[in-house]
Amino acid sequence: MDRPSHKEIIRKLKLSKEAVSENRISILNPVSVAADTLELGLDLRNISNILSDLLEEIEPNDYARQYPPQRSYEDEIKDC
Repeated sequence: MDRPSHKEIIRKLKLSKEAVSENRISILNPVSVAADTLELGLDLRNISNILSDLLEEIEPNDYARQYPPQRSYEDEIKDC
C-alpha cells in the first residue's frame, strides 16, 4: 500500500490550511527561510498570505516524494 494515501494528503493539506489561517506558524530555521524569501523577492512579513496562497494551489496529486515518506530527523518536528 502506498503511503501517504490520497486521503492522508488531503487531511494534511486541510490541517496546514487551518494552521495558517489561525496564525499557528512556526519557522524552525528562520535564517534559511529569510534567505529564501529574499532570493524569491518576497516579503517575510507576508508569510501567512504566501503560505495560504500556496496551499490553495497544492493538490494531492502534486505529491512527488517516495513512498513511504522519509522520517524527519529534525528534533523540533520529529514524529509530528
